Amino acid sequence: MQNHHHSISFPQVDNCLLVGGLLLTRLAERVGRTPFYAYDRELITRRVQKLRAVLPPEIHLHYAVKANPMPALVQHMAGLVDGFDVASSGELKTVLDTPMPAACVSFAGPGKTEAELRQAAAAGVVVNLESEREMEILARLGNALGLRPKAAVRVNPDFELKSSGMKMGGGPKPFGVDAERVPDLLARMAETCVEFHGFHIFSGSQNLKAEAIMEAQRKTFDLARRLAEGAPGPVRLLNLGGGFGIPYFPGEHPLDLAAVGQHLAGLLPEARRDFPEAEFVLELGRYLVGEAGFYVARVLDRKESRGQVFLVVDGGLHQHLAASGNFGQVIRKNYPVVVGNRVCAVQPGLASVVGPLCTPLDLLADKMELGHAQVGDLIVVLQSGAYGLTASPTAFLGHPPGLEVLV
Repeated sequence: MQNHHHSISFPQVDNCLLVGGLLLTRLAERVGRTPFYAYDRELITRRVQKLRAVLPPEIHLHYAVKANPMPALVQHMAGLVDGFDVASSGELKTVLDTPMPAACVSFAGPGKTEAELRQAAAAGVVVNLESEREMEILARLGNALGLRPKAAVRVNPDFELKSSGMKMGGGPKPFGVDAERVPDLLARMAETCVEFHGFHIFSGSQNLKAEAIMEAQRKTFDLARRLAEGAPGPVRLLNLGGGFGIPYFPGEHPLDLAAVGQHLAGLLPEARRDFPEAEFVLELGRYLVGEAGFYVARVLDRKESRGQVFLVVDGGLHQHLAASGNFGQVIRKNYPVVVGNRVCAVQPGLASVVGPLCTPLDLLADKMELGHAQVGDLIVVLQSGAYGLTASPTAFLGHPPGLEVLV
């Protein structure tokens, strides 16, 4: 019964998944068509509460909007977290529509256009500078607009987050300013109208090892101390990055959050002494929303080919690239997948779930215990709240766009 340990944590009634307190079958009728993503607001709220309970109280929690930019979800998040981090003017618009104050928003990304920098300066958000060029443009825009743009320097650290899913620091990277070049940038900033706010130091993401995250956080504080010596003003913002992973695959264990929280609490007295005016920020995306999302597709056909059962569904990699294994996986592994309206099987058998696209890559589940599914049943990919729809090639083969609901 591989993978069924995942479904146990979700409530069920009569062998049917409950999402947002609704029977999945009823929710599917309410949405009106499949496939769709459903995000459970209660699960998101509980995740933030759980973090607050174990993190030191002075840690500010920011949501990285790129993980899931659905406007209703971002609105819900605005009442839960202390700030937002955006990576485009589109995301900036979404967060400025919420009650979140602009001063609590930061804007990162290695390819900001002049128009985006102008919008950010006018909005009063903190721009995470990724290059000398961005700083010069921001200074020019500040003079033109008669204001002092807020900026933090995104640093490409001289270390990386060990065993992380996506390495964002150490070595040559398109992100941020190499740590060794930051002093020159800060010296130049002191001569401009750009207002120094602090540093954004990001070393990697999707990490399940508490020790690795703890080591990265320690090194982040140390690097910030070195860089602050040449800063044109006090550090008011220190974004420690995130890196907190969630388990997707069999054998993966949840991050030991308590250990991370305790370790961070141990680092803070010294950090507070060295940065008396700083807000210490943890920026999390996937960790806040990943486990609160469900991708739901309906079985259109059930066919056997040379002894193997295939369930053909109306969703696929065009809407959920990550579950197909084509978004950064080297060796394809199955996401947790269940038959949502028939969670536990009387007689399970192996089946593969494939989408409607004419490519062998369109595989949502490879030989999993789903063989009891019938035509019309609802296949659910769990852990689908982050990097789902917006990280997928939605125009591929011209299928209708996917729906998203917050329940």
